Amino acid sequence: MQQRGVRTVRSLIAYYSRSGENLVNGVVQYLGIGNTEVLAYILRRFTGADIFRIQPVTDYSENYFRCIDQARQDLQRNYMPPLKEYPKHFREYQVIYLGYPNYWGTMPMPVYTFLSQMDLSGKIIKPFCTHEGGGMGRSEQEIRKLCPQAQIMEGLPICGTGLNYELSDIEEWAQETNTTSDILSRRNLQ
Repeated sequence: MQQRGVRTVRSLIAYYSRSGENLVNGVVQYLGIGNTEVLAYILRRFTGADIFRIQPVTDYSENYFRCIDQARQDLQRNYMPPLKEYPKHFREYQVIYLGYPNYWGTMPMPVYTFLSQMDLSGKIIKPFCTHEGGGMGRSEQEIRKLCPQAQIMEGLPICGTGLNYELSDIEEWAQETNTTSDILSRRNLQ
């Protein structure tokens, strides 16, 4: 039951993920669902947040080697591909869980497009990243550059092949975010 005068903090999980051939333990394997999408839905269980998939108009190739080459070229050219859609009612969200795989030490360019097109002023951004050894890379610094008016919290790097083994770390990180959301909610009431 919501207390009178207390606003509920709304959260959104916005993520980019790619199925198809991916690198798993150093070997290219086909994944029907990308690791970041799996992690996004795990976080949804822990947070109850709404969910939105960041999708470029033209997807990267399902072939792993073509995909990484396309991603490298986009990054080098600073090409931000257009997206199919953007979340509705975005202003209502105070906390944004932002998920992506590590591409070339940072985020895929569709995530750059998302961040550059959305007004994230005053929002809390909680990045999470799947990787096969590169961690968060420089993505947190890039988010800070793109979103100087947002509060960027510590990110969660999860090795894609370790998703099932790191559930307690994922849940703990989500709980820290919930505590942050509670603080934000109280701050907005003052």
